[in-house]
Formats: sequence, C-alpha cells, structure tokens
Amino acid sequence: MHMQAVILAAGKGTRMKSEKPKVLHELCGKSMLSYVIDNVRQAKVEEIAVIVGYKADEVKASLVGDVCAFVQHEQLGTGHAVMQAASFIDDNAYVVVLCGDAPLVNARVIEEIFECAYAGKKDAVVLSTILDNPYGYGRIIRDENGRIKKIVEQKDADSAQQAVKEINSGVYCFLGSALKKALKGLTPENAAKEYYLTDSIEQLLAGGYDVDVLIEQDSDIIKAVNDKKQLAQLEKMMRQMINSKWLAQGVTMIDPENTYISYDAVVAPDVLLYPNVVIEGRSIIKKGTVITTSSMIRNSVIGEHCTINSSVITDSVVGNHAKIGPFAHLRPKSILGEHVKIGNFVEVKASTMGDNSKSSHLTYIGDAKVGENVNLGCGVVFVNYDGKAKNLTVVEDDCFVGCNVNLIAPVTVKKGAYIAAGSTITEDVDEYSLAIARSRQTNKENWVLRPSETSEGDKR
Repeated sequence: MHMQAVILAAGKGTRMKSEKPKVLHELCGKSMLSYVIDNVRQAKVEEIAVIVGYKADEVKASLVGDVCAFVQHEQLGTGHAVMQAASFIDDNAYVVVLCGDAPLVNARVIEEIFECAYAGKKDAVVLSTILDNPYGYGRIIRDENGRIKKIVEQKDADSAQQAVKEINSGVYCFLGSALKKALKGLTPENAAKEYYLTDSIEQLLAGGYDVDVLIEQDSDIIKAVNDKKQLAQLEKMMRQMINSKWLAQGVTMIDPENTYISYDAVVAPDVLLYPNVVIEGRSIIKKGTVITTSSMIRNSVIGEHCTINSSVITDSVVGNHAKIGPFAHLRPKSILGEHVKIGNFVEVKASTMGDNSKSSHLTYIGDAKVGENVNLGCGVVFVNYDGKAKNLTVVEDDCFVGCNVNLIAPVTVKKGAYIAAGSTITEDVDEYSLAIARSRQTNKENWVLRPSETSEGDKR
C-alpha cells in the first residue's frame, strides 16, 4: 500500500491569544506538530506534506527530516488547505489527512484508518467518535440504513443535527484520485464562506464513491487544541501517559501528578523522583539516581546512583555516584566525573571535573579543567573573563585550593599544589608547591584606642 500524509498546520489559532503559531505550542516539551509528524512516521508513512500559513517560515523551520511544506497564503478553510498539496497527492496512494493541533492521534489509529480504507477498497474513510457533549464539532449524519450521508459543521447544523453525538474527528483517509476529484467540487457555500474538507464526503457520495466511517472508542484521542485551557488539558493527559509508561518500567514517583517528564526524556528503573521535579528535552536519568523536589534537568545525562538535590542542570553530563546540591547550578557544557560533589550555591559552567573532586559550597567554576581528587574550598572563584574573552583555568590532580581564592585565568595549578586561603593567583603554580598570594598580616597594637580626630558627638 502506498501511503501519504497531509497535515494541516496553517492556522494562527486566534483563541490561543498568542503570536506563536498554534501548532508550535508545546506539550511536555514538544510541539503539537512534532507529535503529529512523529505519529505518522511511527505508522510507517514516509511521504509527508505539511500545509503552513501563519508565520510559515517559523513553522517550516521547525520541520525535521524529509517533509514537504506547502504554503496556504489565505486561510480559506480545511478544503482549501488540502488543495495546496494537490501536486503532492498521488492518485494511487491512500492519503491520511490530519490536524496539526491534534497530537494524541497516535500511530495505532493512523494504521487502523489506512487498513480500513485499503482492505475495504474504500474511496474515503472518516474517523469519528461519540461525545456526550459534541458542541463545536462537525456531526456525522447517517441515512436510514446507518450509512454516512454527510458531515455538518456546528455553525451550519440545525437543532436535530446538533443533537447528534457522533462527531467528525478531523481525520480522514482518501484514495488520492478520489480526494482530488472531491477538492475540485468544493465551494464556500456555508456560514463561514470557507472551503470545508468535510464537504468532500458529500461530494464523493453524490458521485457514487464508496465512503465509510471508522469509530474510535477512545474519544480522548481525537481531542484538539483551540485555546490555552485545552492546551493545559492535553498537557495533563500527555503527562499522565508519559508518567504511566515510566512507572510501569520501574521508576518511582512520590507524586506522579506533580512530576514533569518530557516526551523525549529517558528514565531508568529504580530512579526516585520527588514531587515538582522537571525533566526536560532529551535528558537521560540512569538507574538508582534520586532527584529531589524543585530540581530541573534539561537536555542532560545523569549517571547511576547520583543524588540531585533541588538543583538546576542544563546541557551537561554528570558521572556515576555524584552528589549535586542543594541549590547548585550546572550550566551548559559542564562534565563531571564519578563521585564528584557539587554542593550548595556552587555554579559550574563549561568546565570539567575529574573523579572524586569536590566543591562543597559557594564557588564559581567557569571555563575550567579540574582534575581528579581536587578540593575547592568555600568561596573559590575561577575568574574567567578579562572583559574581552573567556580564558581557561587548569587545576591538575590532587590539588587543594583554600577558601576565598581567586584564580585569574589563564592560569595553571599543577599536580599536587596547595593554594593558601585568601590568595589571588595570577601565575602558574608548580607541582607540589604552596602558593600564598596575599599581603602579610600586620597587627597595630591599641589602634582602636588611638586619639580620635573627630568629636565624641561625631563618633556617635
């Protein structure tokens, strides 16, 4: 079977109250349009067309892989949108038409509608479902024999038609030649003065074509997004689906309702997630790791048996058995070895730290290469920026850097060296040396009791 897909993604979505194209709004860290495209690919459909319109360049820029984009310069309805892809549609192909704002229509549903059309040799199949409250949806109108007669949009339906609970999902599968034939006969003879794709069904039936309806039992699957309230509802549904998947695979969540994992993240068995943990992007959390409340992990790899305590980690790699936080911040390009400790109020940026090194509190590590078994005391600052460029600091293995030390880059502290507390280091330190860079202490006896040049009143 030759399969093609046309995805409608041209609308602005005025009810979203946003300048962003509707289909680019995200659920669990991924745009609605990306979900639809991925669902199509999972159904083994390789030829995909996306109809773009509002902010077309922005939508096209979001497309990944081999996808054809067709521009609908004027948004004149769903039928008009599909017309833009007429050159893409193969007469002998089966073509599924999907909405870019309905991300829950999964590969299983897409495969079923293709099979219904192909196996039954149908010219078109409409996906429907039953809703207790069908308001806003087009109604499936059947004849006395139960066969589909037409689809009537909400705004065009009379009172009897509005009472019908079987609704049009907006998902169709057409034989390419039949779809092209129907598109040519569409007219904007309706309340909205638009070319409805729904009218193509009546066109085909009038021409003697064979049209069927596939009823989806799970009505949640066909839900689309028209406003931010519906976006939040689908976000919750998607989050529940994601969390259920990981719970079934051995992840522990203290409060699944308040655990946020992106669609593309991977979480291993025996990971423990506290409430209000956010795992974004393509993060990987390996087995046995504990992530506590208010931590955010974004596009990062966290090793086995780590503890991440109320911290933020972005675009970084954390080795096995590391302890991070509380209130630490790993900025992009940070790479930590095994058994590393990054304590409270420590910030790391574009730096590496070798195995068994630690910085327990109140330190900034930027643009640095820190070796193994290094201790960074409280208040150490890697002074990496000279006002024009970022410079590298190297601290080799087995070094001890005392409290309140400034390392002025570019500088190297060689293996086994010791930096005295309060030093400002501007030159390289040799192996196993002690560096002291501070003025010698001087005590002025009775200085506090010296005669004052000010009056007692001024002193008060």
